[in-house]
This record gives sequence, C-alpha cells and structure tokens, in this order.
Amino acid sequence: MHIHILGICGTFMGGLAALARAAGHKVSGSDKDVYPPMSTQLQQLGIELMEGYKPEHLQPAPDMVVVGNVVTRGNPAIEYTLDQGLPYTSGPQWLSVLLRGRHVVAIAGTHGKTTTTSMVAWILEHAGLKPGFLIGGIPANFGVSARLGEGKHFVVEADEYDTAFFDKRSKFVHYGARTCVLNNLEYDHADIFPDLAAIERQFHHLVRTVPGSGLIVRNATELALDRVMKMGCWTPVETFHGSGDWQAKLVKDDGSAFEVSFRGASQGVVRWTLLGSHNVANALAAIAAARHVGVEPQRAIAALGEFKNVKRRLELRGSVKGINVYDDFAHHPTAITTTLAGVRAHAPGKRILAVLEPRSNTMKLGVHQHELAASLLGADLSFLFQPDQLKWDFTAAMAPLGARAKVFTELPQLVTAVAGAAREGDEIVVMSNGGFGGVHDKLLAALRG
Repeated sequence: MHIHILGICGTFMGGLAALARAAGHKVSGSDKDVYPPMSTQLQQLGIELMEGYKPEHLQPAPDMVVVGNVVTRGNPAIEYTLDQGLPYTSGPQWLSVLLRGRHVVAIAGTHGKTTTTSMVAWILEHAGLKPGFLIGGIPANFGVSARLGEGKHFVVEADEYDTAFFDKRSKFVHYGARTCVLNNLEYDHADIFPDLAAIERQFHHLVRTVPGSGLIVRNATELALDRVMKMGCWTPVETFHGSGDWQAKLVKDDGSAFEVSFRGASQGVVRWTLLGSHNVANALAAIAAARHVGVEPQRAIAALGEFKNVKRRLELRGSVKGINVYDDFAHHPTAITTTLAGVRAHAPGKRILAVLEPRSNTMKLGVHQHELAASLLGADLSFLFQPDQLKWDFTAAMAPLGARAKVFTELPQLVTAVAGAAREGDEIVVMSNGGFGGVHDKLLAALRG
C-alpha cells in the first residue's frame, strides 16, 4: 500500500511514517518545513519527502492519505483530497489499525508522558519482550522515537491533543489501550480546550475504552483525575504516588535513589541518573504498568538502573569553566517548578540560572501568566525571552520576582546577559518546548569567551 502523510515531519507523524515503512508499506509525505533531523531520519528509511502541500504531491493518487492534526481546511492538499474523493484517515486512526491484536500500553497525562513511555518501553525491552513503541521524543536507550517491535506489546505516548480537522476527539481514544497510565492532569492546550473540565471529559473517554480485563494506573494525588474516575470506571485501578498503592521513599533527596513499595511491601531500591520527585512518580507508574504485562517489579527496578533519559529532559548540553548548561522541555508552570526543584536538590548550595522561552500555544495565550513567576522561585536568577507572538504583558507578569528576573526581546542580548551573570559552579537550566534559536550552543560559546 502507498501511504502519503500530510504533516510528516512532526514527531508523532514522523514516527508513524517509520512504523508504516517497517510494516512494508511505501511511504511518502509532505510538510511545510522539511529539515533535519526528522527529514534525515525519514529519508534514511527510504521515505520520499516533499516541501509544502501541493496537489501534485498526490499524483498519482496514493492508496491512503494520512492527515496530521496540523493540517486544516483550506490547505491545498486537503482541498485536493476532498475534491478528488481520495481515501483519507487521521494518524491516530491509522495507527489503531496497525495496533490490532497487540497489547497496547498507553501513557497519558499533562506532564511526563514522554519520559514515562520511554521508561515502560525500556523495562519491557530489558525483560526481553521486544516491544514496539511510538514516543514523542528520542529515548537514549533506543536512539529512535518509534519502532514496530517483534513482541506482542506496544507502548504509546497517548496525547490528549485533537486528532484531525475532521475528528476533534483526543488522539488517545483511538489506541485501544489495555494498560493505561494516567500520570496527572492540569489545564493545557488552551488553543483547543476551553477549560480543564473539557480535558477531563476527554480523559474519561479514554477511561471508557479500557477493557475490564485491563488496568488503569493513576496518580493518587491528582484531584482532576478523581473527577475523571467519578464519571465512571469499568476497569481495575492501581494508584501511585502520595498514599497510593505504589509508593516511593527517598533514599537521596534529589530522587536519584528511592525505595519502591507496593501496598506496603518493599520491592527494592531504584538507583539511577534521573533527578526530581516528578521522575520518581513517573518511575512508579512505569513499574506498575510493566507489572501488569508480566514484568516483576524487581526486574523493572533493575531496568530503571540502566535507564537513560530522553533527549531534552534535563539533558546536559555542556560544561564550561565549571558551569553546567542543561536543556529541558519544561513549558508549563508545574513542570518548571519540579525541574528547578530537582536541580536544587541535586546541587544544594549552587546557584541556578533559569532561561525560559514561553513557546507553547497555552503559554502564548497567557493562560499561565499569573503562575509563571511563582514557578521560577526555585531559580536564583531568571532570564526570559519574549517571543513576538506573546499576547500578554510578560514584563508585568515577572514583576513579583523583582531584580531576580530580566526580560529580553532579542536573543543575542539574552545570551550576553546570561554569560555575563554566570560564574563558576552555576547550573544554567534552559527551558522551552522548541529549538529556542539554538540558545544552548550560543550560551556555551559565550561562556568559553
């Protein structure tokens, strides 16, 4: 079958393309921005990439057009597809066909999806189950974001974003999850959801799809998930974190070592390279999910000892003159708070310099503007980059931090300011869910002088 993917260079659709190719299909694709590293990865798989959304990309007609959720009505390729009556489907719906007959482990939540999905995939791999996976990042243990796998299990990062222009349900309702993790739930994606209640409803749609023979693993500390579950649940539930079934007792304050217990019984101690209470909670969810598919907790704990974090999750990009520069995906106040807390616990006594770009649609709309300053209290100094599309007064929102925060509209000025303020022993944490203009390498170059 010849499949043509519209929006192929996004993380999800690029991973889908790799899976389709591995399944033996001919794959081509279009996107408005075709550039490395995704373009290189896809071309190495023998996938033809085309710049833009031209009708001629669909001539001769493919057997199926797979539509990414970035593509809207008015797009030339979509209009041609509809006018010509070409068969089309969404990415999640096409994936659901590929997953029939597999035991799907789906990881959902506002935060930690990519990391937890990577943990579960690695635990299953370490146990010899050879799982398939589709992850919204590149887990270092695998080096790729997607693979078909040889076993019966498939681990998927289950996003609540909408499916396609013709299907406004969340992506995750399509996957047929048998083991389902609900990591947490906060308001996000303000461009498509009017309020938290709307997201809770979508999460309940996911709960409705999990069979009675499956398992839901949910965070015990989340009030929003309490409300989701009260809408109705027909599946066994295990809880983690807080007073849940699965609990962690810190051996080291920074979260790099902790004891795992299940319903009061110790299962062993995780010793790993990750930091922060959020990653401890992610690990509990991963261990619980893996147990449901047959991996004993002790073996899962051993696997996590060899787990390497996902790229852009507090990833050390370089050190200059005793100054560490990290790259982190944090783009929500809760994630910013927990990331900085993890660094503080790991490096007590050291100064933390936060460098933040509010790039997500939710941030640009100003939904979290009143919580942003408080989320940066864990940093000694904060340097904020104000993008052109920001729809709120960034400087006013940072006023509570006083002289501890500075706002910049030009990237070179920000880099100069950070490099000038940094001193030996500092931890610089760069946070954005985008490329941030390559600021990490620019900072390292400026620090070298």
